Amino acid sequence: MFQGSIPALVTPMHPDGSLDEAALRQLVDFHIEKQSDALVIVGTTGESATLDEQEHCKIIRIAVEQANGRLSIIAGTGANSTTEAIELSQCAKAAGAKASLSVTPYYNKPTQEGLYQHFKTIAEAVDLPIILYNVPGRTGCDLQPATVERLSKINNIIGLKDATGDLGRVRDHRRRCGKDFLLFSGNDDTALDFIILGGQGVISVTANVAPKAMHDMATLGLQGDRAAAEAIDNTLIGLHKHLFIEPNPIPVKWAVQRLGLIKAGIRLPLVPLNVAHQSTVEQAMRDAGVLE
Repeated sequence: MFQGSIPALVTPMHPDGSLDEAALRQLVDFHIEKQSDALVIVGTTGESATLDEQEHCKIIRIAVEQANGRLSIIAGTGANSTTEAIELSQCAKAAGAKASLSVTPYYNKPTQEGLYQHFKTIAEAVDLPIILYNVPGRTGCDLQPATVERLSKINNIIGLKDATGDLGRVRDHRRRCGKDFLLFSGNDDTALDFIILGGQGVISVTANVAPKAMHDMATLGLQGDRAAAEAIDNTLIGLHKHLFIEPNPIPVKWAVQRLGLIKAGIRLPLVPLNVAHQSTVEQAMRDAGVLE
């Protein structure tokens, strides 16, 4: 259903923090032109935590409308309230999203049984394919492989975005969940290794800035041409590192702005990239060939 390089899209905003609908439409077209394989909308990189439900749903609708079937839209619908996650998933389905990306509930610190019941309840409430998202560094809980295995038996839970950085889990998840369960890296710096080990691709921050290179790298990795994929990935090492010089999405929004694709809008409690770090990110962009 999905594979390759899937940018976790930034949410364009005006300098006052309001949504920039025109820029969002332009970003969707930009990624279609650059051959991104799908788009994740209103995930962590899209500042979902500071969007209200009305804005969240509006962004999904705009992205689906602008894509117009030219690429698939995966909607971020995670929440630390199961009820809210269901409401966002219903909105995504109504808007025409092809799947949802649902992060583990943050701050609450649920048990593994609580995580299972959370995702099971969402899956039963909304007939939309779900990609689970495990990112313990942000949420304070870790969706264990045994729990992923249990969830994989639910028909519309189709995959996992794994941002643990533990490459040993790729084969473990594949063994537990079967060949048809989708596995995506949530870490750009190890995405190629993740793909070589059996993943279907990467849900990527770097792809906001270097979408064609990430698409080509992922495609070559899926084809088993590691040498050619590594040659591309080596040009992206600086982006993989320095787009996290401050917490995501601060650096990547600055970089996309530097490309002239969005304005300098970001919402508190996030603030724009520190001037001291801008030259570092800019050099990484030059090394990747996206700036002259």
